Amino acid sequence: MTLSVDGFDIEKTNVKGNHTPSNGEDNHFDVVIIGSGPAGYTASIYTSRAKLRTLVISGSLPGGQLMTTTEVENYPGFPNGINGPELMMYMQEQSERFGTTMLIDEVTRVDFNSKPFKIFTGSSAYTSDSVLISTGATPRKLGIKSEQEFSGKGLSYCATCDGPFFKNQDIVVVGGGDTALEEATFLTKFGKTVKVVHRRDNLRASKILQERAFENPKIEFIWNSSIMNVKGDKKVSSVVIKNTNTDEEKNLEAGGLFVAIGHEPNTAVFKGQVDLDEKGYVLVKNGTRTNIEGVFAAGDVHDFKYRQAITAAGFGCMAALDIEKWLSEKRSR
Repeated sequence: MTLSVDGFDIEKTNVKGNHTPSNGEDNHFDVVIIGSGPAGYTASIYTSRAKLRTLVISGSLPGGQLMTTTEVENYPGFPNGINGPELMMYMQEQSERFGTTMLIDEVTRVDFNSKPFKIFTGSSAYTSDSVLISTGATPRKLGIKSEQEFSGKGLSYCATCDGPFFKNQDIVVVGGGDTALEEATFLTKFGKTVKVVHRRDNLRASKILQERAFENPKIEFIWNSSIMNVKGDKKVSSVVIKNTNTDEEKNLEAGGLFVAIGHEPNTAVFKGQVDLDEKGYVLVKNGTRTNIEGVFAAGDVHDFKYRQAITAAGFGCMAALDIEKWLSEKRSR
């Protein structure tokens, strides 16, 4: 099949990445999966096993957020835990075993207004009968120099994921919304103390969460303050906070720092193509379907509530089954 799309000759454009189609294959797929975290990889395992020609466009960081996670203890099947990159490597290898084509590239534009769907990357273009959006969400960062240095070394963006690593330690949580108070309350199960640092003198969180946090003897609030620096040798040992009213700085001892100032769904490229909510998350209905027939979504790109590797994988499985059923019905008409 030859299709000229904005100057790209689809048949003559080779897929680049760690897997290249054999001679004679073109750039049209049954399924294109955009994103390569647990949702994308799981979906590709199912679709490839179902003999659907599948392309995964991984983005610049194959494996997603788990590639920056040092240890995963809550993913079933690994009684002694597993580090994030290793888990993602296993998922990728399992998917490739069933014939999935992997492409390390960024999607720059999509066209879901006509069929086959068109997906553009920095170097090529592809068409597909169905698309899965599994681009995830990115935690908002503090924006300080030491943040990246200590990420995964005592600095975390997920209390549910990493809380048990901080037993009997002093913990600092940054934020003032529902997520921050939920994480602070959860961390009191493990930490000796939990200090919530918030840049204002009032919280944005719901009243019931505020009441629970104020009543918890382990939680202390530090108002009108921002994190200026993180210190430590090989892991976090203290944070430097600055009072936004007086500019006074002080050092807080901390074995762990949890950043809970929100997430940004990675959906900029899909604006105007599928329906998004007011925060930018993909809206789904009837399982994993978007408002565009043939376009599906799975994982943190629509799930702003759970945000776990196992739930993302579950949504990936659901999406693959939805895609397989939709394609089968479409092709039998």
